[in-house]
Amino acid sequence: MAIKEVKSTKKAAPKATGGASKDEQIGFHKGALSTLAKEREEMLKILSIVEQLMQMHVAALKELGVDLEKIAKQAAASQPKAKGGKSQSLEKSLR
Repeated sequence: MAIKEVKSTKKAAPKATGGASKDEQIGFHKGALSTLAKEREEMLKILSIVEQLMQMHVAALKELGVDLEKIAKQAAASQPKAKGGKSQSLEKSLR
């Protein structure tokens, strides 16, 4: 799976009165949406793989007798609420 580098340069869409015709602009935007939809599908595939790997590690820890739910509850009880009312994340508590 190839990784594409994305540059964060902002380009405004060509104006209707500019050099591109309305049909060209429509084609440009449809092509962009098509490309972005494919990129989103690839990102969902990556997310699915990451979720599977995380579940495998959770299962392995459970087999080894580590109760992640208990650790998370203890961490939530001992830690004050963070900004926005959210408690400390499980990832931070495992570090």
